[in-house]
Amino acid sequence: MASQTALFDLHKKLGARIVDFAGWDMPVQYKGIVEEHNAVRNSQGAFDISHMGRIHLDGAGAGPFLAKLATCDVLTLAPGQIRYGLVLNDDAFALDDVLVYRLEKSWYLVVNASNRGKILDWIQTKFPNPDFRLHDETSTTAMIAIQGPKAVATCSKIAGTDFSGMGYYRCQELSWQGARLLASRTGYTGEDGMEWTVPAAKAQQLADELEKAGVPWSGLGARDTLRLEAAMPLYGHELDESTDPLQAGLGFAIRKSDTDFFGGKALAGRTHIANRPVRIGLKLAGKRIARQGDKVLKDGQQVGTVTSGTFGPTVGASIAMAMVDPSVKSPGLALTVDVRGKPEEAQVVKLPFYKRPVA
Repeated sequence: MASQTALFDLHKKLGARIVDFAGWDMPVQYKGIVEEHNAVRNSQGAFDISHMGRIHLDGAGAGPFLAKLATCDVLTLAPGQIRYGLVLNDDAFALDDVLVYRLEKSWYLVVNASNRGKILDWIQTKFPNPDFRLHDETSTTAMIAIQGPKAVATCSKIAGTDFSGMGYYRCQELSWQGARLLASRTGYTGEDGMEWTVPAAKAQQLADELEKAGVPWSGLGARDTLRLEAAMPLYGHELDESTDPLQAGLGFAIRKSDTDFFGGKALAGRTHIANRPVRIGLKLAGKRIARQGDKVLKDGQQVGTVTSGTFGPTVGASIAMAMVDPSVKSPGLALTVDVRGKPEEAQVVKLPFYKRPVA
């Protein structure tokens, strides 16, 4: 039986189409993916992302442990900062991509829903006798993303705190309605916005406040079209245990100061390997949608494989990301995608497909 978030009954009441996602009953759409996508791009929308794994760590060894676990520069984080990183296996392939939060007196780790058990097992394997305390808060909390140009103003009003000065990838702990709120200026849509973690018992109260503020709900369908336009990788598509972060174009998430993290030395040793597939963007000439696994061709020969594809409502085109031979990675190059047995012309384009305007 699939797990359910604290807002499952609300999603059913709103008429959401529910699907099983990584063992959770999740809303894929309410009124329609395009409408929900456009609401986030042009105004604001809310996502229930309580299926994401949330792990709270404290104790003297928590920081040094996370520095071993994650590829990003953990130990230079100041309280209130967040960094994106990856967890690698010993061969330098991706077990997951994660967010590391530095709180005032502790740490927080957000992992993908499909990988929570795997990451908890990896931690136990690598640190069987840890000198820190680990609390899996996934079932006791709710996580709501409020995204879009109006999202920060809405969050400020609901919290009674001005978040306009909070920088991107920053977080703040505060009290809201008598409970702990962890607010972060992060997201997975390519838009400005916030992600709030509250006790599960407060999730409906937060949903009520969002309704009063006129914030519509968006489902996983719109979350996927938004993240793909912004060229954000999705584990199981652009990342997996056969892909290293350099291939996926995530070198910015690898600290340069040392290789003292799990998989670090192996990753350094892979940089000299020629012809490793690399991630690119493709814009298709027609409106047919490429899907994961579709072949990418050059002069009739396969040169890569599509990892994600959709029709991008904002860019107005069928778009895809793919892992291809580095010889065909240059923007402007003409390729072909085999979409369910029929060839579709495509062009390599620079990522991201969409970048939000900054005032």
